[in-house]
Amino acid sequence: MRILLVEDDLKAARLLVNGLQEENWHVDHCPSAEEAEQQISQGYDLLILDWNLPGMDGMLLCSKLRSAGVSTPVLMLTARDALQDKVQGLRQGADDYLVKPYAFEELLARIEALRRRAELQPAPVLQAFDLSLHLQTHTAVRAGQEIELTRKEFALLEFFIRQQGQLISRHQLAEHVWKADLIAIDNLIDVHIKNLRKKIDLPGCEPLIQTVRGQGFVFALPE
Repeated sequence: MRILLVEDDLKAARLLVNGLQEENWHVDHCPSAEEAEQQISQGYDLLILDWNLPGMDGMLLCSKLRSAGVSTPVLMLTARDALQDKVQGLRQGADDYLVKPYAFEELLARIEALRRRAELQPAPVLQAFDLSLHLQTHTAVRAGQEIELTRKEFALLEFFIRQQGQLISRHQLAEHVWKADLIAIDNLIDVHIKNLRKKIDLPGCEPLIQTVRGQGFVFALPE
């Protein structure tokens, strides 16, 4: 599970990130809603939002995401415990609401409940141009042909699709796909991209992974 925590209290955020990472979840942290809004496109399984953020608050961010069609589950954290606040949070698109201070065990239980709920939904399909990525079966389909992928190829292609049209650096690939330092896996990136290209660039189909020399890659149709 990939979790994005949006919390401006850095001490509280650090403790929460450490606790969630001990549960073997990948956790990223943003101190503001504005920064989180830019990062959400990287693809997360759960958003944990603090309501009282500086600038744009967590409730406004949640509302904007829902208006934009983002369906990622949202767990709202806040010190507001009035009934009308809870109702407002749920009506603005939050999936659950946890009042501070809270027990870490209750937070874990609510995260697990949201994850189970999400697993009961129809498996999503990511679409990019004439290629579809099926998240449940870990397969891709292009030109009517099913493409089998290794786990790392699937993770690489999913990241490319979620970032389609944007420049992706080798450092980003190392961090988000391999969870490793670029120096340690630099050659692996080239090997996996080469293998992925062979699989998805079927005869008669346009190449989708474009190399930007000295900068990285863009997942897009050639210009």
